[in-house]
Amino acid sequence: MSRKILEHHIKGLNMTPEELEALTPEERWRIEHAKVYEQHRGHDSMHAEMVLIFIVVLIIAQIVLVEWKRRHHKSYLLVTLLTMWLLPMGLSMHNKYWRFIFIWLLFSCISGLVMVKAVQKPIQQTTPRLVYKWFLFIYKLSCAVGLVGYVIMMMTFLGVNLIFDSKPHKWMDCAILLVFYSMYYGVLGRDLSEICADKMAAHVGYYTEEGIPTRHLEPGVCAVCGNKLLVSENEEGVIENTFKLSCQHVFHEFCIRGWCIVGKKQTCPYCKEKVDLKKMFCNPWDRPHILYGHFLDWIRWLAAWQPLIMFLVQGINWMLGLE
Repeated sequence: MSRKILEHHIKGLNMTPEELEALTPEERWRIEHAKVYEQHRGHDSMHAEMVLIFIVVLIIAQIVLVEWKRRHHKSYLLVTLLTMWLLPMGLSMHNKYWRFIFIWLLFSCISGLVMVKAVQKPIQQTTPRLVYKWFLFIYKLSCAVGLVGYVIMMMTFLGVNLIFDSKPHKWMDCAILLVFYSMYYGVLGRDLSEICADKMAAHVGYYTEEGIPTRHLEPGVCAVCGNKLLVSENEEGVIENTFKLSCQHVFHEFCIRGWCIVGKKQTCPYCKEKVDLKKMFCNPWDRPHILYGHFLDWIRWLAAWQPLIMFLVQGINWMLGLE
């Protein structure tokens, strides 16, 4: 835009509404563009300074987080979990995202009750299966929701939304929202299940320190929860199956899964005989691949630390008078 044209449009910045109505859409757009240009004239150095502050803060924060994780791993994970759990809720309340608030409250209430049962002493017989079933449900639900979001995203790229006469941005917004929910609650549920596992592993079981069972196990009774077995180990159940270990003790499927996976035990819950439970059961949360671990760390950083870094940058800019 030449200087004469710019001056001509700047003169029109104080035009009355009637004069603006008489202009063509192109002339109105040029006047709006001139307003923005006039407002930000001379801000190039300030913007460069803001970018420099952001880069420096980002690098320093990343170094601090890496060193914190290396030197004090447990405290880092705990603070990251609390931040990832509470910060999105605070932002949602500020911006009135009622859907996220409702789902967050529902998830937090149920998970809180499950965690309270997991840390109780002595632990109840049905707690291992309860912990396992809840976090397994969160794991499967997050995978399903993420898959649906991914499919919707691919369908949008292929133009399937045009068949339904729908705008592409609506489909893409829905896809991104579903993928976010799946990753956020999937990682949050995984981390909470690890906390429950650490707490349960120390005191789960029905035997004394000497290794002698404290009660007689009757036939047809699960050796974990003490309830009757609905089917034998050779039958396929409608709700859940029955498993027999090499020590010949029989369990409900979710009871023994909760014991060996969530409780991190490699012994029979009743007689303490050593058994290789990893060959029998696959841990849905156990993904030793290094790329998967980096992916989970990236999600934690994105949900917990990245908003805090942005708040810190905004605070520094405000203190220095940069807008």
